[in-house]
Amino acid sequence: MADRQQRHMVDLEPIRGTVYDRNLRPLAFNTTVYSVFANTRQMKEADKVRARAELPGLMGESTEYIDDHLAKSRYFIWLKRKMDWDVTEKIKALKIHGIGFRKESKRFYPNAYLASHILGFASVDNQGMEGVELQFNNELKGTAGWMNVLRDARLRELQIDDEYLVPKNGNSIELTIDETIQYIAEKALEEGYRKNNAKGGSAIVMNVRTGEILALANRPTYDLSAYAQSDVASRTDRAISFTYEPGSVFKIVTASAALSEGVFTETDKINCENGQYKVGNHILHDHHPSGIITFQQVIEVSSNIGVTKIAQKVGPDKVYEYIQKFRFGRATGIDLKGEVRGMVKPPRLWSKTSIGAIPIGQEVTVTPLQLVSAIASIGNDGVYMKPFVVKAIRDADNKVIKSFEPQAEERVIGVDIARRMTEILVGVVERGTATKAKIKGIRVAGKTGTAQKVENGQYTHSKFYATFMGFAPADNPLLACIVVYDEPHPSYYGGTVSAPVFQRIVEDSLRYLQAKGEWQGKVIATSPDETKNEPKFKD
Repeated sequence: MADRQQRHMVDLEPIRGTVYDRNLRPLAFNTTVYSVFANTRQMKEADKVRARAELPGLMGESTEYIDDHLAKSRYFIWLKRKMDWDVTEKIKALKIHGIGFRKESKRFYPNAYLASHILGFASVDNQGMEGVELQFNNELKGTAGWMNVLRDARLRELQIDDEYLVPKNGNSIELTIDETIQYIAEKALEEGYRKNNAKGGSAIVMNVRTGEILALANRPTYDLSAYAQSDVASRTDRAISFTYEPGSVFKIVTASAALSEGVFTETDKINCENGQYKVGNHILHDHHPSGIITFQQVIEVSSNIGVTKIAQKVGPDKVYEYIQKFRFGRATGIDLKGEVRGMVKPPRLWSKTSIGAIPIGQEVTVTPLQLVSAIASIGNDGVYMKPFVVKAIRDADNKVIKSFEPQAEERVIGVDIARRMTEILVGVVERGTATKAKIKGIRVAGKTGTAQKVENGQYTHSKFYATFMGFAPADNPLLACIVVYDEPHPSYYGGTVSAPVFQRIVEDSLRYLQAKGEWQGKVIATSPDETKNEPKFKD
């Protein structure tokens, strides 16, 4: 008993590594805090009475909680871990006999909500629980140390004994995320989320040439410094772990297949049957009925009938082949936990009506990350880049010990086809369903999608997903971006709800990159009048 009183092993906590953005601006780091403990064997009844009276209010705990801890006969028992500095000072000022303090470190997120779904959070014991904090926990957490100390009769630590192990601090992580572009995306997504009364939303900004994720945001979201008060819905990274039927944005696959296989050219004529076309036992409709129009116009006005006829001529096997080329139905391999693959059916499982559903984005489920990666591959001359969020790992001296380079996964379509597809997608923005995505002075390529939600096996007529994805500048693509809203209302078209948010994110991001000298181009302020009009075509 005397030995236990005199000798005490103290855990030496390592400092968890910092998480930086791509410009080495800290997004998560550790700060020094104090934790309070009690030596109940040293406390007299009068000390416990004072503690019961004073501590609950200061620590935010119930009287029952304090009673339970003080009732235990222990040399050491935690009362509260990692408290705010002002609370610590108030408890110290009470000078309650048997109440002591230990210096520890606490994770601090200076930007609260910013990039919450990328960063994730660390627990009170500095263990990563979600996001990068979880995925790279072994790198960040370091290795704990310990030491034996001698204590006097009042249990005050006197000196280090002859045994100790120095802790090894954790490495730091440098992300591909740009704090400023992340803020731009979060702000625009939030405004659209509130304006359109949406149930949820996601926005991703990607470097077309490298696959680096410059911003990833979701709504609802949560405050990293108060993660304990958040719910599962707000912590869910919808961008990578939430699947949905994409609707017309998926038409880029069928269009790319038709051009690549030489089945159609941009000027070939297609009869869109004035808005009604029978596929199996199902009547397919177009919101904006068309007669005979060109292949390019089919994509510009997003004709379901036109795309179905294209798919029928291309054939189910080839359509499925290009679905796989664009890597739908499998994970992108992003360096974050929780990514899902979505669902794609092989042709042997297609029904008689599937040829009129899958090519237009029904009977298939995808993630926003899969979609933005797919359209970025068109902007990247047909080469699919693996998306990633961690750029480098740095040691305690801030030296890079491991870097992560861009990875080209495969060529999806040829260079010529990619550039022809780009021109078609420019037409979607210039003349078709996505006029609200225009940036004055910059050519934008993109595609809209408005998909009915499925409930109880039936498509609803009141709940939709609204999507716009694209890249800019179309002549020398730099940024790809997707914006998705879940159940926006009363407006719910991708061209009305999501395209304006894309426009704000990309235009402001290009301005920022231009100011930094990372992009050479001219961005002229978009005229307010240009974004007030409804798009001519509904998708």
